Amino acid sequence: MTAAPLIVVLGPSGNGKSTLATALSGVLCVDFQDADDLHPQANVAKMAAGVPLTDEDRAPWLRTVHEKLLQSSESGLVLACSALKRRYRETLGEGLPQLRFVLPDVPKDVLLERVARRANHFMPATLVDSQLAALEPLGPDENGITLDGVQPVGELTSDVVAWINTERKE
Repeated sequence: MTAAPLIVVLGPSGNGKSTLATALSGVLCVDFQDADDLHPQANVAKMAAGVPLTDEDRAPWLRTVHEKLLQSSESGLVLACSALKRRYRETLGEGLPQLRFVLPDVPKDVLLERVARRANHFMPATLVDSQLAALEPLGPDENGITLDGVQPVGELTSDVVAWINTERKE
Protein backbone atom coordinates (compact mmCIF):
# COMPACT_ATOMS: atom_id res chain seq x y z
CA MET A 1 0.00 0.00 0.00
CA THR A 2 1.24 3.46 -0.89
CA ALA A 3 1.65 6.01 1.89
CA ALA A 4 -0.89 8.83 1.99
CA PRO A 5 0.48 12.09 0.56
CA LEU A 6 1.76 14.75 2.93
CA ILE A 7 2.23 18.01 1.03
CA VAL A 8 2.91 21.65 1.91
CA VAL A 9 1.97 24.15 -0.79
CA LEU A 10 4.07 27.18 0.06
CA GLY A 11 4.90 30.71 -0.94
CA PRO A 12 3.98 34.33 -0.40
CA SER A 13 0.48 35.67 0.00
CA GLY A 14 -1.42 35.65 -3.27
CA ASN A 15 0.51 32.88 -5.02
CA GLY A 16 -2.50 30.55 -5.02
CA LYS A 17 -1.34 28.12 -2.35
CA SER A 18 -4.80 27.73 -0.75
CA THR A 19 -6.48 27.28 -4.14
CA LEU A 20 -3.95 24.69 -5.28
CA ALA A 21 -3.85 22.90 -1.93
CA THR A 22 -7.65 22.64 -1.89
CA ALA A 23 -7.66 21.21 -5.41
CA LEU A 24 -4.89 18.74 -4.56
CA SER A 25 -6.66 17.56 -1.42
CA GLY A 26 -9.72 16.74 -3.51
CA VAL A 27 -7.80 14.86 -6.19
CA LEU A 28 -5.63 13.01 -3.66
CA CYS A 29 -8.57 12.30 -1.31
CA VAL A 30 -6.87 13.70 1.81
CA ASP A 31 -7.76 16.57 4.14
CA PHE A 32 -6.87 20.21 3.49
CA GLN A 33 -5.59 22.60 6.17
CA ASP A 34 -4.80 26.28 5.80
CA ALA A 35 -1.93 27.10 8.16
CA ASP A 36 -3.25 30.66 8.39
CA ASP A 37 -6.03 29.22 10.55
CA LEU A 38 -3.41 27.99 13.03
CA HIS A 39 -1.84 31.41 13.66
CA PRO A 40 -2.23 32.79 17.18
CA GLN A 41 -4.44 35.88 17.33
CA ALA A 42 -1.42 38.09 18.10
CA ASN A 43 0.16 37.12 14.76
CA VAL A 44 -3.05 37.79 12.86
CA ALA A 45 -3.41 41.20 14.50
CA LYS A 46 0.19 42.08 13.71
CA MET A 47 -0.15 41.13 10.04
CA ALA A 48 -3.53 42.88 9.75
CA ALA A 49 -1.80 46.04 10.99
CA GLY A 50 0.74 45.68 8.16
CA VAL A 51 3.61 44.58 10.42
CA PRO A 52 5.70 41.66 9.13
CA LEU A 53 6.13 38.72 11.48
CA THR A 54 9.55 38.02 12.94
CA ASP A 55 11.11 34.59 13.29
CA GLU A 56 10.21 34.76 16.98
CA ASP A 57 6.57 35.42 16.06
CA ARG A 58 6.55 32.47 13.68
CA ALA A 59 8.29 29.90 15.91
CA PRO A 60 5.25 28.80 18.00
CA TRP A 61 3.05 28.81 14.90
CA LEU A 62 5.53 26.63 12.98
CA ARG A 63 5.55 24.17 15.90
CA THR A 64 1.74 24.04 15.78
CA VAL A 65 1.80 23.47 12.00
CA HIS A 66 4.44 20.75 12.43
CA GLU A 67 2.26 19.05 15.03
CA LYS A 68 -0.66 19.08 12.58
CA LEU A 69 1.56 17.44 9.95
CA LEU A 70 2.72 14.80 12.44
CA GLN A 71 -0.90 14.04 13.39
CA SER A 72 -1.73 13.61 9.69
CA SER A 73 1.30 11.54 8.68
CA GLU A 74 -0.74 8.32 8.38
CA SER A 75 -3.94 9.74 6.87
CA GLY A 76 -2.31 12.34 4.60
CA LEU A 77 -2.79 16.09 4.35
CA VAL A 78 -2.35 18.95 1.92
CA LEU A 79 -1.41 22.08 3.83
CA ALA A 80 -1.25 25.66 2.55
CA CYS A 81 1.55 27.39 4.48
CA SER A 82 3.86 30.27 3.61
CA ALA A 83 6.99 28.31 4.72
CA LEU A 84 9.07 31.06 3.13
CA LYS A 85 12.46 30.12 4.52
CA ARG A 86 14.33 26.87 4.28
CA ARG A 87 14.67 26.65 8.07
CA TYR A 88 10.89 26.95 8.38
CA ARG A 89 10.52 24.04 5.96
CA GLU A 90 13.10 22.08 7.94
CA THR A 91 11.01 22.64 11.09
CA LEU A 92 7.88 21.44 9.29
CA GLY A 93 9.66 18.36 7.97
CA GLU A 94 11.26 17.16 11.22
CA GLY A 95 10.60 13.43 11.46
CA LEU A 96 8.57 13.46 8.24
CA PRO A 97 10.81 12.24 5.40
CA GLN A 98 7.75 11.76 3.17
CA LEU A 99 6.83 15.48 3.32
CA ARG A 100 6.78 17.14 -0.10
CA PHE A 101 6.86 20.86 -0.91
CA VAL A 102 5.15 22.60 -3.82
CA LEU A 103 5.97 26.23 -4.66
CA PRO A 104 3.74 28.00 -7.19
CA ASP A 105 6.04 30.77 -8.44
CA VAL A 106 4.14 33.97 -9.29
CA PRO A 107 5.52 37.38 -10.37
CA LYS A 108 5.26 40.25 -7.90
CA ASP A 109 2.76 42.24 -9.98
CA VAL A 110 0.40 39.25 -10.07
CA LEU A 111 0.78 38.71 -6.31
CA LEU A 112 -0.06 42.36 -5.62
CA GLU A 113 -3.09 42.23 -7.90
CA ARG A 114 -4.40 39.03 -6.31
CA VAL A 115 -3.91 40.22 -2.74
CA ALA A 116 -5.54 43.58 -3.48
CA ARG A 117 -8.62 41.77 -4.88
CA ARG A 118 -9.14 39.57 -1.82
CA ALA A 119 -11.87 40.42 0.59
CA ASN A 120 -11.96 39.44 4.26
CA HIS A 121 -8.31 38.40 4.58
CA PHE A 122 -5.96 39.77 7.22
CA MET A 123 -2.89 39.94 4.95
CA PRO A 124 -2.55 43.37 3.29
CA ALA A 125 -0.77 43.86 -0.04
CA THR A 126 1.80 46.01 1.78
CA LEU A 127 3.35 42.82 3.21
CA VAL A 128 4.02 41.19 -0.18
CA ASP A 129 7.44 42.86 -0.45
CA SER A 130 8.56 41.56 2.95
CA GLN A 131 7.36 38.08 2.05
CA LEU A 132 9.23 38.13 -1.25
CA ALA A 133 12.36 39.34 0.54
CA ALA A 134 12.10 36.40 2.96
CA LEU A 135 11.26 33.78 0.31
CA GLU A 136 14.05 31.26 -0.21
CA PRO A 137 13.61 29.07 -3.31
CA LEU A 138 13.39 25.34 -2.82
CA GLY A 139 16.85 23.81 -2.72
CA PRO A 140 17.79 20.88 -4.97
CA ASP A 141 18.04 18.67 -1.87
CA GLU A 142 14.53 19.57 -0.66
CA ASN A 143 11.73 17.18 -1.63
CA GLY A 144 9.93 19.76 -3.68
CA ILE A 145 8.85 21.17 -7.00
CA THR A 146 8.53 24.76 -8.25
CA LEU A 147 5.77 25.44 -10.76
CA ASP A 148 4.65 28.37 -12.89
CA GLY A 149 1.95 29.63 -10.55
CA VAL A 150 0.13 31.68 -13.18
CA GLN A 151 -1.01 28.49 -14.90
CA PRO A 152 -4.62 27.37 -14.35
CA VAL A 153 -5.14 25.42 -11.12
CA GLY A 154 -6.15 22.31 -13.09
CA GLU A 155 -2.80 22.26 -14.88
CA LEU A 156 -0.90 22.85 -11.64
CA THR A 157 -2.81 20.05 -9.95
CA SER A 158 -2.04 17.67 -12.82
CA ASP A 159 1.64 18.64 -12.71
CA VAL A 160 1.86 17.91 -8.97
CA VAL A 161 0.07 14.56 -9.30
CA ALA A 162 2.38 13.58 -12.18
CA TRP A 163 5.42 14.57 -10.08
CA ILE A 164 4.17 12.49 -7.13
CA ASN A 165 3.52 9.49 -9.38
CA THR A 166 6.98 9.80 -10.97
CA GLU A 167 8.59 9.91 -7.52
CA ARG A 168 6.68 6.79 -6.43
CA LYS A 169 8.05 4.82 -9.41
CA GLU A 170 11.68 5.74 -8.68
